[in-house]
Amino acid sequence: MNRVILIKYGELTTKKGNRSFFVNTLKKNILNKLKNYNIRIDSDLSRMYIYFEDKDIDNILKIINNIFGIHMYHIAYICDTNIYSIYDVSLNAIKDFSFNTFKVETKRSDKSFLYDSLTFSKMLGAHILKNIDNIKVDVHNPDLLVHIEIRKEKSYVYFNSYDGIGGYPVGTQPRALLMLSGGIDSPVAGYLSLKRGIKIDAVYFEAIPHTSLDARNKVISLVKKLVNYTDCINLHIINFTHIQEEIYKNCDDNYVITIMRRMMYRIMDLLCKKNKAYAIINGESIGQVASQTLHSMYVINSVTNMPVIRPVACLDKLEIIKIAKKIDTYDISILPYEDCCTVFVPKHPVINPSIERAASMEKEILYDTMIKEAVNNVYTIKITDCYDDIEDLKKLL
Repeated sequence: MNRVILIKYGELTTKKGNRSFFVNTLKKNILNKLKNYNIRIDSDLSRMYIYFEDKDIDNILKIINNIFGIHMYHIAYICDTNIYSIYDVSLNAIKDFSFNTFKVETKRSDKSFLYDSLTFSKMLGAHILKNIDNIKVDVHNPDLLVHIEIRKEKSYVYFNSYDGIGGYPVGTQPRALLMLSGGIDSPVAGYLSLKRGIKIDAVYFEAIPHTSLDARNKVISLVKKLVNYTDCINLHIINFTHIQEEIYKNCDDNYVITIMRRMMYRIMDLLCKKNKAYAIINGESIGQVASQTLHSMYVINSVTNMPVIRPVACLDKLEIIKIAKKIDTYDISILPYEDCCTVFVPKHPVINPSIERAASMEKEILYDTMIKEAVNNVYTIKITDCYDDIEDLKKLL
């Protein structure tokens, strides 16, 4: 019997006049992710059907589970839209299951079909009872639920339901730049942004020799995890050494983190314009550290007019860690390699900074030239899902 992966869209169905754009983007993303397999995809505004070779099903399902825009999917048996074909396919398929009770649920999208949903469910249930011994119907708590979808061209029988990861297909929103530090929070922020359809690139600030190549490779490993949910991510590496040293040389110790973040935001602003990105994304969580109090966010944010998205702003640390473990970034994030934001943390960073005070200290630094130099000399690595081993990426450095 022929099978198909039947995809249901979920949140995409809330889109009305532009639903086709979301469906077509999802179809393009699936085709890209499954480019190494012999598949065919048919779609309409309510369903998508992936035709596959049986030998590839396990690998295909692993990939499907990481594609945003899929609310639910089923492995369904295909039959012609007539009573006898549905009877035959249902009866042959159901024999692969061990059960004592069952229930039939029919959804009739093709209103020209002779019987309504409830009537046909009873008819098919009676046919199953007649042909299989020692079973009975239980409409409340069945061992096996038999789903029938009756559609114009073909009908489908399935017994399983698998949750997708939901959200919107990546690419239904334009590009944004993720500040990827190497900690726990920013990869989670990247994942949640991808879930809303945002196409992301990542920006990593390094200050060699104060930070190490191991820290850089750690960030590359994190990007490789995020690429599981999209097609490719450009990682922009910024040399922040000179700027960071000037900050520590010329600014009050308790303000260095605030001013360092302001410099980063200025760089992010220029990078967004250079890369046609429409927002800055970061892993800030309100109150988690000194630079993430509302006072600090206000002062730091004031140097850019670019929208700043903080997907984990209202999550606590345990909630963030739970997502990090789910997307397999946690063990990488806790590797003991320091980044720019942790290598020179002052003993008592200010939690209620003043814009005027920060701006006054910044006058001691000729940062305009240094910022432009950092942006002009950005080092970019394009990371795609075609790399099977992180060592392949390290060879690019």
